[in-house]
Amino acid sequence: MTNHTLLVEDLVAGYGDRQVLEGIDLELLPGKVTAIVGANASGKSTLLRAMSRLLTPSKGRVLLDGKAVHQTPTKQLARTLGLLPQSPLAPEGITVADLIGRGRHPHHGVFSRWSKQDDEAVAAAMEATRTVDLADRPVDELSGGQRQRVWIAMALAQGTDILLLDEPTTFLDISHQVEVLDLLTDLNRARGTTIVMVLHDLNLAARYADRLVAISSGRLCVSGAPSEVLNEVTVKTLFGMECRIIADPLSGRPHMLPIGRHHRGE
Repeated sequence: MTNHTLLVEDLVAGYGDRQVLEGIDLELLPGKVTAIVGANASGKSTLLRAMSRLLTPSKGRVLLDGKAVHQTPTKQLARTLGLLPQSPLAPEGITVADLIGRGRHPHHGVFSRWSKQDDEAVAAAMEATRTVDLADRPVDELSGGQRQRVWIAMALAQGTDILLLDEPTTFLDISHQVEVLDLLTDLNRARGTTIVMVLHDLNLAARYADRLVAISSGRLCVSGAPSEVLNEVTVKTLFGMECRIIADPLSGRPHMLPIGRHHRGE
């Protein structure tokens, strides 16, 4: 189980003159699965980018084990914290094995060579993500679900204890969404990997995450266990939508039923 701590303190961030996040304070639970939820353009992806050092905050800081990530050397940070962005692009014609192998880059110095440890890390990542049979295939020929498993394998080969994923289920059908979330749960349970992911589907987030973090208009709305966060008041605050909450018959977690104009009853 990882003991690395990731802490966000009074974070203010945005793009140019457009401020997106305002005063975010958040402590990520080591060894747990956290899902960040909220409406479109609420700041979910911006928060993940700031946490991974892709975006420099205008105020506040992100601390990894007490040290500011924006002052940590890139390769040093990449040995502990991995990021899978939205819709990552692979070089044209690259094979699955070669792409996954690129996850080992943070462990190589200027003069270091590929090692047995690299081979073992790549093999373990492919085994965990069930991509062994895809090793020689070009990434651009894969289905959406296969491609996402390959990107996760690359992140695993990187060997980090913390994994940030920005909408890992986007553009996947429901069976592949569940497949990817099951895979991430397996990794968390087997390796103790701390997983932080942005998800749009509230019900899948509640089913798979140990903790939900709800963002509204760039501010932290509420965070806690799914049973504490997913309720009618929170959904109304985040999405301006009425709903009903029932117990998920499979997981026992809260399950949200949206109420549209045509389903309000008499």
